Amino acid sequence: MTMTENATGAHIDLYEDHVWKHPTVVAGVPWKNPVGTASGTFQYAAVRWFYDVSQLGAVCTKGVSPVPWEGNPSPRTAEGPASNINAVGLQNPGVDHYLEDDLPKLKAIGATVIANVAGHSDDDYAQVVAKLADCAADMLEINVSCPNVTHGGMSVGTDPVALAKLIERLRPMTDKPMIVKLTPNVTDITVPARAAVEAGADALSLINTIVGMRIDVRTGKPVIANVTGGVSGPAVLPIGLARVWQVRTALPDIPIIGIGGIDSGEKALEYLYAGANAVEVGAAALFDPVAPLRVARELDDLLDERPELAARLAAGRTWR
Repeated sequence: MTMTENATGAHIDLYEDHVWKHPTVVAGVPWKNPVGTASGTFQYAAVRWFYDVSQLGAVCTKGVSPVPWEGNPSPRTAEGPASNINAVGLQNPGVDHYLEDDLPKLKAIGATVIANVAGHSDDDYAQVVAKLADCAADMLEINVSCPNVTHGGMSVGTDPVALAKLIERLRPMTDKPMIVKLTPNVTDITVPARAAVEAGADALSLINTIVGMRIDVRTGKPVIANVTGGVSGPAVLPIGLARVWQVRTALPDIPIIGIGGIDSGEKALEYLYAGANAVEVGAAALFDPVAPLRVARELDDLLDERPELAARLAAGRTWR
């Protein structure tokens, strides 16, 4: 039996039936609670043994590409202070496998699914969106911000003109709500945020990982074969909060999903007060497989004491 503790120290049985008290709405899509998984850290085949993933507000699956990608050479991960650094490189079996295997399994258990779209070029993104346009996924998340690929991702996410051009191309291809996942590796995150929204994005998710590295002092060489990787984990919490606050200030009406350093209900609550409609739990799930559901249960209890915030979330609004 999977037991954990909530913010008050009381034990929570994550296998027991739970009636969610505080739902939210993101870009018109109902979430049974404001907590989902972050792309790249969720694999249904692994975590289904630990908890019922359909209880989450949403499940954002690993990025899918037009064809299978092998990812970057190893070593692909390293530890940092209160953080993880990874350069996996979006390894995945491709969109056809996703449609035949991963997505049907998640929908069969009643999960709300966000399909994450990856690409090395505009054509890559368009090929994936074309195949996902009428699929069973509830939302699409366009990942323009991964710092681990050598083409596409990061350059698109940091160039507002290129980003707008991409979203303008993808938007007419599907009626599904489209989330654009933003990189923090820019001078002013509100610039690409505004470009994405004006080009047709229905929501934004932020932040993706921050570029970082470690050096092996025995050799003087980078630990990761890719040299740099994406930093995630508790250390990035203040950065993620600041970026959500900035984007909410600049774009008061766009739905925002907050990501970065969330490993408890209280930290998720910080993002909601910063202006997010919902959050996604990422790196915490790498060392605690049940972290997304635990955070959701903790947050559900915390919102009992904050009826005004809970009411805003239930109506698809935000605190700020």
